[in-house]
Amino acid sequence: MKKTGFKLQWLLLGSFLGSIGNSFVWPLTTIYIHDQLHQSLTVSGVVLLFYSGANVVGSYIAGLLFDRKNPRHLMIGGLILAMISMAVLIFSNGWPIYPVMLTIIGFFNGWIITMVNSFGTRVRSHDGRFVFNMLYFANNLGMVLGTTIVGPLYQLAHNSVSPLFAITVVMYAFFLLVVVMFFQITPIKPRQHHTVDVDFGPHQGKLPAANAQIIWTLFISFAIIWIMYGQWSSNMSVYMTDMGISMTLYSMLWTINGILIVLFQAVISWLTKKITNDYYFVYFGILTCGLSFVLLLFAKSYGMFVLAMVVLTLGEATAFPTIPAIINLLSPVDDKGKYQGMLNAFASTGKAIGPLFGGLIIERFSYRPLFIICAVSILVVEAVVIAMVMARQHATEQF
Repeated sequence: MKKTGFKLQWLLLGSFLGSIGNSFVWPLTTIYIHDQLHQSLTVSGVVLLFYSGANVVGSYIAGLLFDRKNPRHLMIGGLILAMISMAVLIFSNGWPIYPVMLTIIGFFNGWIITMVNSFGTRVRSHDGRFVFNMLYFANNLGMVLGTTIVGPLYQLAHNSVSPLFAITVVMYAFFLLVVVMFFQITPIKPRQHHTVDVDFGPHQGKLPAANAQIIWTLFISFAIIWIMYGQWSSNMSVYMTDMGISMTLYSMLWTINGILIVLFQAVISWLTKKITNDYYFVYFGILTCGLSFVLLLFAKSYGMFVLAMVVLTLGEATAFPTIPAIINLLSPVDDKGKYQGMLNAFASTGKAIGPLFGGLIIERFSYRPLFIICAVSILVVEAVVIAMVMARQHATEQF
């Protein structure tokens, strides 16, 4: 039976390039639809709902196909079609073509992200926790570079998104080049608990009950956390600009986010050598994500928003890369792509619901009740995850 290996550096480079491209699009979506296309926050939320809904479908289909078809061909096809979709928006980005094409882009972005994570399960030179931490590092390093200039570039372009999509197409073209040249499937010697069956026939992996219970708890928890986290990347832009804080300063928050994730990874890499229980990182990360919304209740100055972002980033850097690593350990070797796709689908579901959920709460009540709901919801998730892991971790099997 054929075994495969994959070099981590090429996967990290691809993730880095794709992240730069994406960071020229998503931070400005809500404010572009609201301010330039003159739609309400609720309509903006619906557009992002369709975008992330398509992301869910793309993630799930890509995860299923990864375990059964040639993943390199799947990645190449997804990148080419994503580039074509983005190229359309360079020349036509009014209403309603913008939300239609954005939905198509959402499908292929979900496809590509799932492919990247699934390729991560094929890396043999490092354990899964290191691989997913490094993927998160590369993704956020790209975001640092992208978000540093996206706000000023958007203003220099007189609030036009055409240059932003042009840059995204270029970044994806480089990503495609890396895939074509270096995403090669080569035989390797099998390693215990880390083999991958790439025979495209029927799969025999079976998920133990305890594994399934923890995996599904993490799936649902991740979706809820992303619903709340999505307020930062959507409705917060309008909230802060309404307070007189410029779009450039809002964009700078994401630059700070990316820089801190890069810095935190060094500390986290050291801590993983001291703390062997991955679930502790998840507990801590969920807790601090919730505390960031508590801080928003008191945010009246830009400095307080920066502090809240620092706390949010600390939680994100610890929990978000650890959850896919845990899913990787708990999922059967024949279905690792499937479960990575499902995890990204649940995350995308949260991203889909988040902006619309927040927009409805804001228009019915205000921002303050939204922050309270977010904080309480995340803390409830924290309690559920701890309870489930403590009850079932002893009965799980690792693959």
